[in-house]
Amino acid sequence: MELAKRLDRLPPYLFVEINQKIAELRAKGEEVINFAIGDPDLATPSHVIAHMCQAARDPANHRYPETAGLPELRRAIAEWYERRFGVSLDADKEVLPLIGSKEGIGHIALCFIQPGDLALVPDPGYPPYSLGTILAGGEPYFMPLQEENDFLPDFEAIPAEVADKAKLMWLNYPNNPTGAIADLDFFEEAVRFAEQHALAICHDAPYTEVAFDGYKPPSFMQISGAKKTGVEFHSLSKTHHMTGWRIGMVVGNADMLDALFKVKSNLDSGIPRAIQYAAVEALRGSQKHIAGHNAVFQRRRDKLLKVLNEIGLKARIPKATFYIWAKIPQGYTSIDFTRKLLDEARIAVTPGTGYGKEGEGYIRFSLTVSDDRLEQGISRLLSWHARSNLDCV
Repeated sequence: MELAKRLDRLPPYLFVEINQKIAELRAKGEEVINFAIGDPDLATPSHVIAHMCQAARDPANHRYPETAGLPELRRAIAEWYERRFGVSLDADKEVLPLIGSKEGIGHIALCFIQPGDLALVPDPGYPPYSLGTILAGGEPYFMPLQEENDFLPDFEAIPAEVADKAKLMWLNYPNNPTGAIADLDFFEEAVRFAEQHALAICHDAPYTEVAFDGYKPPSFMQISGAKKTGVEFHSLSKTHHMTGWRIGMVVGNADMLDALFKVKSNLDSGIPRAIQYAAVEALRGSQKHIAGHNAVFQRRRDKLLKVLNEIGLKARIPKATFYIWAKIPQGYTSIDFTRKLLDEARIAVTPGTGYGKEGEGYIRFSLTVSDDRLEQGISRLLSWHARSNLDCV
């Protein structure tokens, strides 16, 4: 048996060793506080669950769904974009439901990337941006996201010959893993850059509703010309705590969505109908839970940030996402420091290099742990720092 050579181009999953270590510790009865996974611990709203249960009892919803999604769901997505961002969308041509946004992110490279083509990818960044490019036979060109530039890409630093050869550019704000944000001026600049170099933009925006201190993140789709140059991916996972339900959407350029639909219609059979009806309820029903969820994450953010800065793991205050991107002490790699926290404090975090080489020198904490586990984690960090003689400052 011979496997396809494209698999050789995929980098190893950096967190495998850490996951194995966590499993070994737990098998021995040791408790690990896991700040590594961005999976909300709060429940899906009860009215959404009730709607799904009702829909699941209808035999009509037990059959194959349509790849394009239910018309009612597409309309609900368009209505939500109009209410939230003031963006008008054609529900039949400019909206496409997805089996979680990750599925569409992974597939859209197949619509643009030929072998040898380039895609502009943020570094650090969500791995599927580059991995989708590689699986399509292309090459990622990494745009450094550095703290001195507020973790925004510097378009002027991209060589013209690279930008002209690239077919696709990935953006992601509010940003995973850094927690950085972008304003409408930045998106305007991105559209001008894309128009200049005939690029398609894919903006990944699942965290627009996870925001703090009164901040309301914008949508890339609010920019004049956005529909001509790109699409925006979104998800119900983070907004409504539906990560396991696997439902998201992509909106924007009709031609790009039609191309993605062609790929999807040959590779998947759509989203189960009962889940689609639950999504309609999530989008059209009460949104009060969002503020409540965000208040929980903001409280956790403030508690953890205070301790991290006390022990010298400096981090900016994120205005959105449920992540804290913290600097580690000099003399350690991100992997080394991640191992140290796990071995000595039984605390799991994500090494920054899991998101690209520009992530070196950082680790990511997720706020998606219960309040009692957060308190345990904070206690462990403080006691670990007290006994470690580690000069983090």
